[in-house]
Amino acid sequence: MSYRHSMTCHTEGIRPTTPVQWRGLDGLVSVYWQAEGQTGARGYYLSPDPRIVFFFNDVASQIRLSNRDGGIGRHCRPMTRAIYVPAGLPIWTRFTAPHAFSHLDLHVHQDRLLRFLSPPLGRSEAMAVLRRPVETQDAAAIDALARLLVDEVAAPRRHGLYAESLVGSIFGALLDLPQQAEACPAARLTPAQMKRLRARLAARPDRRLTVAEMAESVGLSDSWFAHVFKATTGTTPLQWQLGQRIGLAQRLLLDPELRLADIAAQLGFSDQAHLTRVFRKSCGTPPAAWRRARLAGQGEHAVVDVQQALPIPAGTAALDKNRSILQDGCRQDG
Repeated sequence: MSYRHSMTCHTEGIRPTTPVQWRGLDGLVSVYWQAEGQTGARGYYLSPDPRIVFFFNDVASQIRLSNRDGGIGRHCRPMTRAIYVPAGLPIWTRFTAPHAFSHLDLHVHQDRLLRFLSPPLGRSEAMAVLRRPVETQDAAAIDALARLLVDEVAAPRRHGLYAESLVGSIFGALLDLPQQAEACPAARLTPAQMKRLRARLAARPDRRLTVAEMAESVGLSDSWFAHVFKATTGTTPLQWQLGQRIGLAQRLLLDPELRLADIAAQLGFSDQAHLTRVFRKSCGTPPAAWRRARLAGQGEHAVVDVQQALPIPAGTAALDKNRSILQDGCRQDG
């Protein structure tokens, strides 16, 4: 995503000692500063996007920090080597002594961070993480990552993905993330997400959805979707789609006027024989025999074996005739 960061910044008594180096990437900007501040120098900073400030040298004795206007002296604290500043959180700083310093600023669009954090944490937890400011003096791991990133900002030699992965690792190291055991104790797709998947498949029951298409429908990465889908359904996306089509075939078979060949075509099977093979393997009996048993034994109130089957899709007049009956059956699936 194209991104140009925007930040309100007012400083007095602070000046860069070398030209600023920066590099724009996918939804983020990395900026490397070398500067110096005089005693009494001050700054005010406000950004609409989340950001990280990392100092390559210790500034705790020379710079004071506050999140309140006029708070320096009463509500201030030492500046730590690494700070995460949530979107919209203002910062005031003041130098208590002259000091030369270098630091890395990472400005990231919030949507970009959510794309990074939501798959492993879930969107609500990711939003909560991004609202929590972080300040730490324990920065050895971040220091190593930041130096690699500055080298790439100063003289790009690799694909942008390399620099982006370094930025992601820095955020992962600094943000106040939940413990691994708590992050996704039982990661599952929500009922609303499963409903979107069934609706996507119902729109075109005659074609197979790819994992990428299914993941896109629920706003997840392909790899994370495959993981949580298996945890939710106990099956693979391909097996689930096949089961959904068999469930829909059962609903359509309740209409004795529909030919097996028409049902097979409507649901994306190559022919009637293909439907018969798959149906027999899933249900233990051929579709024609299944239809006779259900209609003979239970009439219009036949029970469908596969739960959460798709709503009947629009199609031929013969299929549309049965829409109200089959949708009534689907309502019990929620």
